[in-house]
Amino acid sequence: MKLSFKKWIASLGYAFAGIRYALSQQNFFLIVVIAIIVILFSIWIGLNRIEWLIVVLTIGLVLSLEALNTIWEKTLDILEPNFSEKVKNIKNLVAGAVVIACLTSIVIGLIIFLPKIVDLWRKI
Repeated sequence: MKLSFKKWIASLGYAFAGIRYALSQQNFFLIVVIAIIVILFSIWIGLNRIEWLIVVLTIGLVLSLEALNTIWEKTLDILEPNFSEKVKNIKNLVAGAVVIACLTSIVIGLIIFLPKIVDLWRKI
């Protein structure tokens, strides 16, 4: 296989175009806003290295699943533009996967942040 730096740079351009498109979608944008708030709060509260790894992985997982949800929705809209109960069920399942990841990230956030918030509260 011949490696091409030009092709790699072009691939990155396509990937960033995809991220720009994802940001134009309401749910993805909202998740990014929440992620920025969580990152700022994480800086303020002073997470350790392991906690940072968990927070970053969780944010990445939720954003990736939301992007995949958008892919599925757009693809299914092209393949079946008319209402279909089967398509509706697939869309609901994919959206449900995103909700599961979001709920899991909330639980992870509570496990990481709640003890730190309680400690700060006790110091006041």
